[in-house]
Amino acid sequence: MAIYALGDSSPLIHPDAYVHPDAVIIGSVTIGAGSSIWPGAVLRGDDGSIVVGERTSIQDGTVVHTTPINHTTVGNDCVVGHLVHLEGCILEDFSQVSSGAIVLHRAVVGTGAIVAANAVVLNDMTVPAGALAVGAPATIKEGRARRGDIEMAVKAYQHRAERFRGELRRLD
Repeated sequence: MAIYALGDSSPLIHPDAYVHPDAVIIGSVTIGAGSSIWPGAVLRGDDGSIVVGERTSIQDGTVVHTTPINHTTVGNDCVVGHLVHLEGCILEDFSQVSSGAIVLHRAVVGTGAIVAANAVVLNDMTVPAGALAVGAPATIKEGRARRGDIEMAVKAYQHRAERFRGELRRLD
């Protein structure tokens, strides 16, 4: 697996987290217990820190980056879909950023909120708790997120990580 220190900054990965061998983790990155980082995901904590809470999935092809001023924080029980870009933002607990979405500097995705597939959450935008953000640039649909969908995805990725930890084997 590609885990790199950068200068004095080394990733801190909880022993119960699952990091796929084809993920890349660089520098000031903390990954909590039960979280999973999938193939092609890149978490690059070079200019600032990245913190991923517990039981959170960072799925295939996602890029998580930071700036010297705006660190990136992903809470507990979050779902970050395939090909997402997170940069200097905050995802509160039980939130979801769906496939292909982008969340930029100083944006906050509230507890139980969902950023829809391919949505773009611009700098300084807040997606309130329980809201759905759709479109590019994103517009807010208050109270439209379905927390049950987030909970189902969190559990599915916890089970998937356990399966991969026990059954994944390279054939070449």
